[in-house]
Amino acid sequence: MKFVSFQVGDRQTYGVKRDARIVELAGLHGLPQDLLGGIERGEGFLQKVISILQDISLDCPSYSHDEVKWLSPLPKVKRNIMCVGKNYRDHAIEMGGEQDIPKDIMIFTKATNTVVGHEETVLHHDEMTEQLDYEGELAVVIGKRGKGISPEDALEYVFGYTILNDITARDLQKKHGQFFIGKSLDTTCPIGPYLVTKDEIVDPQNLEITTRVNDEIRQSSNTSEMIFTIPTIISTLSKGMTLEPGDIIATGTPAGVGKGFKPPLFLKKGDRVEIEIESLGILTNQLQA
Repeated sequence: MKFVSFQVGDRQTYGVKRDARIVELAGLHGLPQDLLGGIERGEGFLQKVISILQDISLDCPSYSHDEVKWLSPLPKVKRNIMCVGKNYRDHAIEMGGEQDIPKDIMIFTKATNTVVGHEETVLHHDEMTEQLDYEGELAVVIGKRGKGISPEDALEYVFGYTILNDITARDLQKKHGQFFIGKSLDTTCPIGPYLVTKDEIVDPQNLEITTRVNDEIRQSSNTSEMIFTIPTIISTLSKGMTLEPGDIIATGTPAGVGKGFKPPLFLKKGDRVEIEIESLGILTNQLQA
């Protein structure tokens, strides 16, 4: 299933994509009011949604895509987004050479204030940065609580997958000697358009990923090129920290970020960024003009 969170008028809700419509689910036959609440209910939530969708006699409200304002699948995340740095060999090299290829997983976080949805405007922050950059990534959403998870069991803890743009102020990243400030400017974590349940993804470690800026291809790779696989990432994070339902893990970006070009191709006002991942859709956002 492809879950969607969206706004109709001043009301935020969620549902599933069904053909060309979005079927609203919030509160329907005892379902929770938001998608995070559904994830927290576990497998019973998915089974109930399937049952509702199979019953054609139910009068479920639905909307066309142009009737709604898209939100991040999880508009209000509980914890910072966990991110893997330099998880594609060619990206590590473009950022600092062979010596930058990590031997162990690099983890940083983006603050919760960064999250926006598909088609939402991204602030340019030109009063603070001259080097705003894009990073197309596959993101994992955790489906159940776990600690000390083995790599062999890791995918059992996944609810689904989505697309994430880890927008970064490179100059702030360098100035402060760490990632947090440069990664945590408001609106710099677009996520969406869908949260696709794991049963629809045959192999998350073999998905084509492409980033376009104003229709120009900048990144073109495959998730098979990750240095550290999704099971390894989940297992490593969970060794000393309990993962919770709704946690979002960004798995790293391939080569082709703006900083990697000579001269660099940083984002400008009005630029449109599209990130497409096989089976997950296209996440589109435009920078403020």
